[in-house]
Amino acid sequence: MRITLTNVVVDDQTKALAFYTEVLGFRKHHDVPVGEYSWLTVVSPEQPDGPELLLESAAHPASKTFRDALVADGIPSAQFTVDDVHAEHARLQAAGVEFTQPPTDLDTVVAAIFDDTCGNLIQIVTPAPSPEP
Repeated sequence: MRITLTNVVVDDQTKALAFYTEVLGFRKHHDVPVGEYSWLTVVSPEQPDGPELLLESAAHPASKTFRDALVADGIPSAQFTVDDVHAEHARLQAAGVEFTQPPTDLDTVVAAIFDDTCGNLIQIVTPAPSPEP
């Protein structure tokens, strides 16, 4: 068993696609019209055949309520691993991304949390180096 798809609920799929591709650097994978919305996924350019992230419309009231509760409590909707949280934080801040938590050492990872402009908090992490024996 493996993970092939997960999702984030977004206010506006077009805006989300722009943010996730132009700012974060993901690539559009699927964009299939389904009524007034789309089955819209992005993938990492480092893993084009890897897990997909569905940019799912917040049209369903339950998904929006849940997502908004997570944001109110400061809980990220998704986590992405990066090579260097400090460098990625600087790059994203320069691009105008607003962080709710700067890079913070959490023992096993260094993590930062930002607002994806589409209704979610997203966490980026870099695993802490293994202690030397």
